Amino acid sequence: MKIGLIVNPIAGMGGRVALKGTDGVVEEAIKRGARPVTPELARLFLKELEGYGVNVEFLTGPGPLGEDILKEFHFPYHVLRHRDIKWRNIMGVKIPDTTAEDTKFLAKQMLDKVMLIVFAGGDGTARDIAEVVGKKVPILGIPTGVKMFSGVFATSPEDAAKVLAEFTKGNAKIEERAVMDLDEDSYRRDELKARKFYDVLTPIVESLVQGSKEAVKIDEEEELEALTEAVAEDILLEDGIYFLGAGSTIKRIKDKIGIQGTLLGVDVVEVKDGKARLLVKDASESDLLKFLHKNPKIVVTVIGGLNFLFGRGNQQFSPEVLRKIPKENIIVVATQSKIRDGIVRVYTGDKNVDSKFKGYIKIRVSPWMEKLVKVI
Repeated sequence: MKIGLIVNPIAGMGGRVALKGTDGVVEEAIKRGARPVTPELARLFLKELEGYGVNVEFLTGPGPLGEDILKEFHFPYHVLRHRDIKWRNIMGVKIPDTTAEDTKFLAKQMLDKVMLIVFAGGDGTARDIAEVVGKKVPILGIPTGVKMFSGVFATSPEDAAKVLAEFTKGNAKIEERAVMDLDEDSYRRDELKARKFYDVLTPIVESLVQGSKEAVKIDEEEELEALTEAVAEDILLEDGIYFLGAGSTIKRIKDKIGIQGTLLGVDVVEVKDGKARLLVKDASESDLLKFLHKNPKIVVTVIGGLNFLFGRGNQQFSPEVLRKIPKENIIVVATQSKIRDGIVRVYTGDKNVDSKFKGYIKIRVSPWMEKLVKVI
């Protein structure tokens, strides 16, 4: 079976350095200490896939667009060599001159040649491919970006390999899924502008492919207001350092404790004698690492539809950060609808850190109630 593989080699670089994405800001990301993350996650996908003994041949792009990684494995592949990829050196980091046009070109060339296009990237990459392929061929995302709000992504690179293996056996359902994207310039200005761009076809194996991000329902507003008010009051009662995560639920808490925090970033706050003080606004991974010796607490929510605590849109909470924070120091706040599936997900790319969260975690769902929810 012929399968397309497109790798966006710069996807995800903006996450840990608080840039919310990578489109148009690669140099700034590197200046802040970012390094490529997609190649290693694509390797995890192929390494897992080797264990399933699938009979596939890949069509891929030249160099960093897929060829370089496939060379390391034993899968047969053919390169759609449309141009020579050049490299540039930015502060000692080698970055290819790949663009969205490379992704679109490869997707177009694969259209009538493959049964499925697998891509490594985020929502922007999904959108580029969907623009070309529509519903003509299914697509499946290896999650390597920052946001990944679209419903075409496997829950991890390893799960993407499982989905592909089941697809080759005819065991995956083909469903219509939404490709979502945010305007990244607005995103960095703390404005949430998201919409559905395309409907595409995606192979689905239950629990291995995420949904798409959901908005808060209007009839939950009163419930959410009471919940965030209660959590804010509890925070102000206990002195210490808090890492307050991203999203509209946590932004309500930030407002209620009296800080001008970000909607879409992580903020570092100190609470003392019942008052909150903003120490770092829109913190990066390196900012968080500076406060680990003060035994901080993390306050996060579940991303509606995606069921993620860590690994989507909050990569500042990196394995190095989470490794040193006790599980009991993580406060999770969510309305009942966000956890209706009875599970939440953590995927940091570090198996030891992910295993720390496996089992059950308490989630505050109302001013007076917590629920134990399974972490997978």
